[in-house]
Amino acid sequence: MQPAPADRAVAAPALALLDRDHSILSFNERVLDWARRPEVPLIERLRYLCIVSSNLDEFFEVRAAPHLIASSAGEQKGSYTIESFERLAEAAHTLVARQYALYNDELMPTFAKHGIHIISHGERNPAQRKWVSEYFEREVRPLLIPVGLDPAHPFPQVANKSLNFIVRLGGKDAFGRENPIQIVKVPRVLPRVIRMPAKVSDGKTLFVALSSVVRAHLPGMFPGREVGDFSQFRVTRHSDLAVDEEDVKNLRTALRQGLQHRHYGQAVRLEVSASCAESLASFLLAQFNLPAQALYRVHGPVNLARLTQLIDLLEEPQLLFPPYAASYPVTLSPAQSFFERLQFGDVLIHQPFESFDGVLAFLREAVLDPQVLAIKQTIYRTGTDSELMDLLREAVRRGKEVTVVVELKARFDEEANINWAEMLESIGAQVVYGVVGLKTHAKMLLVTRREGKQMRRYGHLSTGNYNPRTARLYTDISHLTADPLLTADMEAVFVHLASQSRLPKLNRMWLAPFDLHKNLIAQIDAMSLAAATGVPARIVAKMNALTDEQLVAALMRAGQNGVKIDLIVRGACTLPAQVPGLTDHIRVRSVIGRFLEHSRVFYFRNGEEESLYLSSADWMNRNMMRRIEVAWPVTDPSLRQRLIDECLVAYLHDGRDAWDLGGDGIYTRVDHDTHSGEAGASHVVEAHGAQAALMNRYASRGHHPDASSN
Repeated sequence: MQPAPADRAVAAPALALLDRDHSILSFNERVLDWARRPEVPLIERLRYLCIVSSNLDEFFEVRAAPHLIASSAGEQKGSYTIESFERLAEAAHTLVARQYALYNDELMPTFAKHGIHIISHGERNPAQRKWVSEYFEREVRPLLIPVGLDPAHPFPQVANKSLNFIVRLGGKDAFGRENPIQIVKVPRVLPRVIRMPAKVSDGKTLFVALSSVVRAHLPGMFPGREVGDFSQFRVTRHSDLAVDEEDVKNLRTALRQGLQHRHYGQAVRLEVSASCAESLASFLLAQFNLPAQALYRVHGPVNLARLTQLIDLLEEPQLLFPPYAASYPVTLSPAQSFFERLQFGDVLIHQPFESFDGVLAFLREAVLDPQVLAIKQTIYRTGTDSELMDLLREAVRRGKEVTVVVELKARFDEEANINWAEMLESIGAQVVYGVVGLKTHAKMLLVTRREGKQMRRYGHLSTGNYNPRTARLYTDISHLTADPLLTADMEAVFVHLASQSRLPKLNRMWLAPFDLHKNLIAQIDAMSLAAATGVPARIVAKMNALTDEQLVAALMRAGQNGVKIDLIVRGACTLPAQVPGLTDHIRVRSVIGRFLEHSRVFYFRNGEEESLYLSSADWMNRNMMRRIEVAWPVTDPSLRQRLIDECLVAYLHDGRDAWDLGGDGIYTRVDHDTHSGEAGASHVVEAHGAQAALMNRYASRGHHPDASSN
């Protein structure tokens, strides 16, 4: 399909788009809703609360700095201004206040009803205080060195997201000076939550927070001085690594050096205890050069995300989701060779309802098969302990040609990826780092096998996962194929990434930053033209985020021409849906469930002609212009219909976990099947959740003994 004319591709409707950063915070409000639901198991409610805190940490680390800088500079025009910073701070403060209110007023009292307590110093009996004191002396005190501030001891470097205490002392130090402010840094190696032994727990499940342990023993750390005001505090810093790839000789070395400084970037947020004295809070704000709006007074631990340690220490299965065991991929047989199976047609694996073990089994067979000569794979996030990487290492040991495209700049996974790259290089694998200036986000695995007198390719494409751990938690689609046209495209992309040679015209695949963006716009414009001439046209697209202005503009044009559009966007979305006269034909919904929605599925119907693409890309400018991304068609009619049913229809009829977006940017939770009058609607009376329905569907198909348990 030819790209749309440039003027049509960029023209935008006269409608203000929604703010991306506020949309991200709104997404976290929807995640927090799971922590509010009484029907959700208690420990899982706490887990969702921790997820929101972790998400907020990343939000501040990545998104807050431009607003803060603009505010400090007095900017009044543009995307980042004084007003944008103040509005964002207000929204973030509101979300944080809701978190701690839920933690204190609902979750902790409910845990107490189950005999589970995090007890403060004031609540501990003498035996418990004795145990805590012994723990402090044995495990904590040896690692703490208070730093008194004076001209010889300036304010110490405080690492990003670390736990610290600020203390005001009375009296004089050993040299007769009044240096009242002391800083106590608490090492990361210490657990933030400690379970008390049964001998002092009175039959209950008792924990103490590390911050409470340190707080209770502050007086003993300053002999001869009087402890006055004190507070725990935590600073969040801008942590997006910025490396000028055009100006470095070795990207891996530059990134490793940059990682050393990430923990000490520009401060963007300061968290203190709610009781922190105003003088101490002001002192800290001045030290970190932060305005008052960047101060967050919290009624509880300054890092709720670290309460995941409490979750790991609890042994209460009745307070967790019932275990879910993924079925072995239903269209695969463990006894059949993948190479034989794929000669009869493509295979789809819907994770995590079907097990990622199917993907590992495909790679394992390729590694062990003497007829396989070469394996090529992209690595974006695979974790620090990965069977997949072990298999690639074994492939090298067996003499196969292994080429791995490792994305070193995968945010917050840089160090793990650098380590994998160095390991693979050291044993003889060909490791490349993609294209300068572009992140390689595409997920591809290509196997070349000798079959008689010819070579045949077998490929695996994914909407976004090569991490065995997150593959149990994220919804994604794996596509296994022996299609010669599609696998030839994969080969061409791998050659392009390794050699930087000119990319040939691809058969089936769309590739960013070359033609993915313009082809999507062309598809949308084709639907728009069809609708304008009276032909029924339909677009349904599922993704993680929609923020690219040109794609938003194309969707708005199509909707105004009569295309019926449904967008299933998990996170940030800047398109205002259901605005009378402008976006009447566009509906946007977000589905938040037990698993993180992660698959990207794009469906287009022009009259009786339909097409469906899977992709690694969200509809964001960075994915279209600054990344290597792929989209590819699913041409098998039965597989295409399966994707329509499971990834689109099921979510459009979700009446339990879905939220619909209004033109004002506000999401409203759905409590019934809002599409009940349409084909494919649920015939049951009660509202259903798409993920729960899919879990039940695949559970009913049974489990192979080799399937992993989730």
